[in-house]
Amino acid sequence: VVVVAVVVMAAVVVAAVVVVTVVVAATVVVEATVVVVTVVVVAAVVVVAAVVVAAAVVVAAVVVVAVVVVVAGVLVVAAVVVEAVVVVAAVVVVAVVVVAAAVVVAAVVV
Repeated sequence: VVVVAVVVMAAVVVAAVVVVTVVVAATVVVEATVVVVTVVVVAAVVVVAAVVVAAAVVVAAVVVVAVVVVVAGVLVVAAVVVEAVVVVAAVVVVAVVVVAAAVVVAAVVV
C-alpha cells in the first residue's frame, strides 16, 4: 500500500510539474505573441504617421506653389496695368505736345 501511495504521489507530482511547465510555456508564447503584435502595431502607427506627415508636406508644398502662382499672376497683371498707364500717359503727352506745337505754329502764322 505504501509503495502504491508513493507511486501515485510521484505520478501526481510529475503530472503537476508537466501541467505547470505547459502553462508556463503557453504563458511565454502568449507574452511573446503580445510583444510581437505590439511591435507590429507600433510600426504600423509609425508608418501611418510618416505617411500623414508626408501628405501634409505635399499639401503644404502645393499650397505654397499655388500662392506663388497667384502672387506672380497678380504681379503680371499689375505690370500690364502699369505699362498700359504709361502708354496712355505717353500718348497724352505726345498729343499735348502736338497740340501745343500746332498752337505755336498757328500763332506764328497769324
